[in-house]
Amino acid sequence: MQILSEKKVLRAKFIFFCRFAKIFKLMTICYTLPQFYSAISFFSDSYEVGFVPTMGALHQGHISLVNRAAADCKIVVVSIFVNPTQFNNPADLAKYPRTIEKDCEMLEKAGATIVLIPAIKEIYPQKDNRVFDLGGLDSNGEGPRRPGHFNGVAQVVTRLFDIVKPTFAYFGEKDFQQLAIIRYFSLKLNYPVKIVSCPTIRESDGLAMSSRNLLLTSEHRRVAPTIYKTLKRAAELATAQNLPQICPVPQELTKWVISEIDSEPLLKTEYAEIVDAITLSPVKSWEEADEIQLCTAVFAGAVRLIDNIKLK
Repeated sequence: MQILSEKKVLRAKFIFFCRFAKIFKLMTICYTLPQFYSAISFFSDSYEVGFVPTMGALHQGHISLVNRAAADCKIVVVSIFVNPTQFNNPADLAKYPRTIEKDCEMLEKAGATIVLIPAIKEIYPQKDNRVFDLGGLDSNGEGPRRPGHFNGVAQVVTRLFDIVKPTFAYFGEKDFQQLAIIRYFSLKLNYPVKIVSCPTIRESDGLAMSSRNLLLTSEHRRVAPTIYKTLKRAAELATAQNLPQICPVPQELTKWVISEIDSEPLLKTEYAEIVDAITLSPVKSWEEADEIQLCTAVFAGAVRLIDNIKLK
């Protein structure tokens, strides 16, 4: 009689659970790529796959993406992977919040089909030296201030797209520049996936939901809504009929935004830029682009928060 190895026994148990999970519509958690391939193989190839890539520390913003994916697709795959190649600051990587158990509970309630929680060696079995053409979309905003960040995003997103092979991939508009860059390289590299943008989800006081909010002190959390309050007021000014008299050029509105945010002593604006929503290049006049976005990054103590709002 042949004695099965421990690895084969574990694999057989996992396959049995996948069958059980499909029948009873239970969520499957996969820690390796072979587990993921086994789990997804139980579903018909004709099923559309909705994919939500995350770095964990989930909040209702992430869950809104999962809800949208569940409404669109029969299979919803969520990844939880803190990608080291997109962190230009090792300290930022080390302190990034990790709440795996809570994340999985939230995802099960939200209706995720498969959760992929891979180790670094699963995503990067070898060092990833790929350098991507980002079409100059990283020239402003986050790009110069976080060198290599968007190339790291491209590395992990393309790697995950190759693994999951999604029909749709869902991203939040809070990371406006990232969304534009992912759209660009997905199209350029001919990935057969539709990038779906989803609205920013906010706390009741207007603060954009973010995993980094968990790192805020109580005092910094109290003043953080000043960011969106200022952006919202800027958007109101931008739609005023007398805008040319109030702010003849976008740079004047930018200066006002920075001044308003920095008037709160616990906040410090790193940048505020008014850009063409398509090219992400700063605009010098209100007539320069049909779609205009205001983007900002603000330090609340040691925590860096980003936000944006449509002006035109």
